Amino acid sequence: MKKFILAACIVVGLLFVGYYAYYHMGFYVAVHSDEPVTTFMKTDEDTIYMERDGVYEPFEIRGVNLGVGIPGEWATDYAIDEETYLRWFAYIQELGANTIRVYTILQDDFYNAFYAYNTAREEAGEEPLWLIHGVWVNDYVQFSHRDAYDDDFLQALLEDSQTLVDILHGKRSLVLGRGLGSGSYRKDVSPWVIGYILGVEWEDVTVAYTDNKYPERNSYQGTYMVTTADATPFEAMLAQVGDSIIEYETSRYRQQRLVAFSNWPTTDPFSYTPDISDHFLKCATVDAEHIRTTDAFLSGYFASYHVYPYYPDYLNYLITPTGSELQEEYYAPIKGVPILEALGGVEVTDFLDQDGNVNTYYTYLKLLNDYHTIPVVISEYGVSTGRGMAQRDANTSRNQGHMTEQEQGQALIDCYEDIMAAGSAGSCVFTWQDEWFKRTWNTMAYVDLDNTPYWSDYQTNEQYFGLLTFDPGEEESVCYVDGDPSEWTQEDVVLETEQGTLSMKYDEKFIYFYAQGFDPEAETLYIPIDTTPKTGSTYCENYDLTFERPCDFVIRIEGTDGSRVVVQERYEVMRAMFLKDTEMVDAYVNEVDADTPVFKEIDLVLQFLPEGGGRGLKENYETYETGLLRYGNANPEAEDFDSLADYMFTEDGVEIRIPWQLLNFANPSEMMIHDDYYENYGVEYIHIDEMYVGMAVGDDTEYRIPMAAFPLEGWGKTVTYHERLKESYYILQDYWAALDG
Repeated sequence: MKKFILAACIVVGLLFVGYYAYYHMGFYVAVHSDEPVTTFMKTDEDTIYMERDGVYEPFEIRGVNLGVGIPGEWATDYAIDEETYLRWFAYIQELGANTIRVYTILQDDFYNAFYAYNTAREEAGEEPLWLIHGVWVNDYVQFSHRDAYDDDFLQALLEDSQTLVDILHGKRSLVLGRGLGSGSYRKDVSPWVIGYILGVEWEDVTVAYTDNKYPERNSYQGTYMVTTADATPFEAMLAQVGDSIIEYETSRYRQQRLVAFSNWPTTDPFSYTPDISDHFLKCATVDAEHIRTTDAFLSGYFASYHVYPYYPDYLNYLITPTGSELQEEYYAPIKGVPILEALGGVEVTDFLDQDGNVNTYYTYLKLLNDYHTIPVVISEYGVSTGRGMAQRDANTSRNQGHMTEQEQGQALIDCYEDIMAAGSAGSCVFTWQDEWFKRTWNTMAYVDLDNTPYWSDYQTNEQYFGLLTFDPGEEESVCYVDGDPSEWTQEDVVLETEQGTLSMKYDEKFIYFYAQGFDPEAETLYIPIDTTPKTGSTYCENYDLTFERPCDFVIRIEGTDGSRVVVQERYEVMRAMFLKDTEMVDAYVNEVDADTPVFKEIDLVLQFLPEGGGRGLKENYETYETGLLRYGNANPEAEDFDSLADYMFTEDGVEIRIPWQLLNFANPSEMMIHDDYYENYGVEYIHIDEMYVGMAVGDDTEYRIPMAAFPLEGWGKTVTYHERLKESYYILQDYWAALDG
């Protein structure tokens, strides 16, 4: 009996070891090495092909990038469930897309849903969704002291590539670790995976560091990928990663599929004039042409780029402000070839669109396609519907932020047309869903980065690239600024004066005001606000207003044009954080009095713009007034819906919505606001449990405006939201349907 028990334990142990080695470590025995290698995707010099019924037909990648964030969760929480994925897949296919792209290994819910969705589609005789899968590089590794040959960089890429192959073939188990998803991956989704995009937007200093550290490692000669004589050490590393994933899938599964390496303008293969390179800190290149495939690789190799119309727009520096001529002194050789020759001997008209307007986005896309001898896929393009903006597109007005949902839809169409007209083999819209956890360079200093998923920051444009948005409230928001005050009740009243009544409420995105009892088209409304106990003024010299309490902000509503929020200069966050960038002055050497009566416009910084006309590049940042308020109907159900609208008149007053960050809330979920900048030499936070508000109508400001307390409780980490397809979704859907019709 003891021998039986011992034998049984040994068998169980061996089974466990075998199971663990097979599903957790990727151990396998190549028992099918004599079977032919198959692929259903191929490429030539400019086209991608898919095999259908034994015939390879041109296949346009018309994709949508799919993120991993939902409100109240971090990306690394992998909180999207199978039901949600199934619903989203249907929306994406109904949009007219044929492909989704994901960036990293996700939890098993995604692959289970993808398998279920495509199986059902094929059983019904319908086209499935195709998948392009990425292999991620940890941000903390790439932005650290490590080079690309460090184990945390290269070895992680190699291991994750093999893990991904096993996952797609349904033969892997993975526990949570190193930023990846987890689960038991048992669904074989490989029949619908058309290819891989390996890596991320490369940090140019990491590329340059690697190239300079290992000059001797500039060659890789693998079975499936090899480098040319012109390759750099970083490109040799990429060839090794690409060769490894092809080799593993070929050896274990006898399959091959498309391969590309992620890239973007910051590390594009072109050389620019020194002033442009210095201005944009462009110090490295990654050239897919320096990596070649051998005859053993039966599938296809393509070049993948993330290209947006607004930044970095290198070519904008090559033209005059009017676009009427090229600046010869700014001609940049591209790999030793003059730019005009590299563009096929084009004239200045090639920088113009069909209406005669400058369109450097199209020109840059054409430059990429003409340069490469393999198909080019623009795997990210898009614009944001966030209220905040980080960059203007100098030529086509497809800006990084501050675009309505309708403008987003048209901009996506315009970008898509430029992409395809330039000769690209496909493209992927960035992105499917808005993501609350995201941050943006020009607002990230203003917010608590440890709590971004718990509120919708309308000032941070990076959160609003999606075609699907998440509005606060389980089924509808607590208020819609649409001129209909029916959602307001007596319980919302905060202040009653002889001039009128002020009501307030809030949710995860806005703080709302309803001022009534006056003629909004004929009278001016002032709403003073006191948030911080540290600073503020009882007098606003801009509008000659006096308050009962020291105030930090004033909302001024005057007609349908020119209304704005102003901030007391001491509490002006852009001054505290960017004065040296915008005016070359140290804010902390030139400190502002705590009770200054000066109230300033609220601005945001933008990236540099070219001076043009051969005058060189600007040394300081541009700014724009983000405190300027926009009149319109903010109800998504309205025919005249304007997603950027801030206020709208009612019969006897006005409804207003103000994004939290505009009032210096760093984390409204816990009611944390900015502390005094000059005590802390920057942005720190303090908690408040109430704010004070007042109301005054007209120009009679000889009295102190009365103010009342409005309690603030926050909502912690428990958020409410509901999905809504943006207007841009339907605009793009109609366009693609007409294109295919």
